Amino acid sequence: MSGSVPGQVFVRGLTLHAYHGVMQHEAKVGQTFKLDLELEIDLTSAARSDKLADTVGYDQVVAAATESFQARRYRLIEAAAGAVATAVLDRFPQVRSVRVTVHKPHAPIAATFDDVGVSIARTRGER
Repeated sequence: MSGSVPGQVFVRGLTLHAYHGVMQHEAKVGQTFKLDLELEIDLTSAARSDKLADTVGYDQVVAAATESFQARRYRLIEAAAGAVATAVLDRFPQVRSVRVTVHKPHAPIAATFDDVGVSIARTRGER
């Protein structure tokens, strides 16, 4: 098989409350974050078999992301996104790569904005 992967499992707009950030009030009050997860996975077997065992369940992906994102306080959302990416790759060996985007809609910025955040991509074997 070439470098392309015939499939993707994704979760978009996962809303989680956490205490990430550099500012002191972010550690006390916390805020709502939104996560987008894109998992590159070979879905050939799942498409043929129609069995959950041949893919990853959305509920399991959400559980892994939630647990790792809320496990501790991160000053930088880059670190929180990296923890989620590592957790997904560790928990699901069939996932070849993952992209985690963390949106911080209530970032303490003196400006009007639609969205700010980070996006991290990790490939199995590259950490």
